[in-house]
Amino acid sequence: MSSSICMPISPTSNALLKPNHNLLLGDPFLAISFPSAKRRLSLTTTRALFSTTKESVLKDFHERRALKIISGLQNFNRDNVASVVTAADKGGATHVDIACDPELVKLATSLTSLPVCVSSVDPAAFPAAVEAGALMIEIGNYDSFYEMGMLFSPEQILNLTMEAKRILPSVTLSVTVPHTLSLPDQVKLAELLEQEGVDIIQTEGGKCSNPSKAGVLGFIEKATPTLAAAYSISRAVKIPVMCSSGLSAVTAPMAITAGASGVGVGSAVNKLNDVIAMIAEVRGIADSLGISAERQSVSQEKTLKV
Repeated sequence: MSSSICMPISPTSNALLKPNHNLLLGDPFLAISFPSAKRRLSLTTTRALFSTTKESVLKDFHERRALKIISGLQNFNRDNVASVVTAADKGGATHVDIACDPELVKLATSLTSLPVCVSSVDPAAFPAAVEAGALMIEIGNYDSFYEMGMLFSPEQILNLTMEAKRILPSVTLSVTVPHTLSLPDQVKLAELLEQEGVDIIQTEGGKCSNPSKAGVLGFIEKATPTLAAAYSISRAVKIPVMCSSGLSAVTAPMAITAGASGVGVGSAVNKLNDVIAMIAEVRGIADSLGISAERQSVSQEKTLKV
């Protein structure tokens, strides 16, 4: 979402999930080359890898400290995407979300070890991006479609979700609940998505909010719709909720207090023209969530142990 919402995967995990050999898609070689006994063993090993990867991607959500920086579903500008990814990496984010394009995924994974999420409303586009190295898929970031007068019904979202699960059943899946629905309908859709096996529910709402005040009051007004959705949905489902759209360093902590397990930030970062400014913005949000301090503490502990 243009104004929406793991520790880095270990080198060993990255080696197992290199482009052109992403085990999240399975390995046809294993299916035809091994005797049945070895095939069963390889499938068991692959399932374990699926589980380990998903746990790594979801770790920061389970710890309620995830920060996803979003470049935009229809942002295919390599320079801007590279800047956003660099800002996420250097600023202390835990995930980065880019358009569903294999070449952009390769670019992103060359710049960061953060889990890369790809966003689309076309489930058929996901496999190529996962093959290129994406570890998470998102049905959402609808803002660009709203600008064209396109809305998404609950039935459409559910159908897209089921198709994505059919194609990539083992990949971490996040789905955005449209803010164009009433709050009770958003909650109902979230409950249905949880039943379909979705891993993360993302909220939105910044586009429908027009603050009347400047400064801090304006920031809070802007975030009100997505904060309300995060509060309501987080009390109706057991899976993590990512609060996105219209958030800032002022309101990101409010999202966590409201019940979210993480926040997604897009236009506050991707609309800036300078990578240094982008890094500063991400760092400010990470600091507001206490992420930077936690990482620095972990880094110091590791140094002392060495």
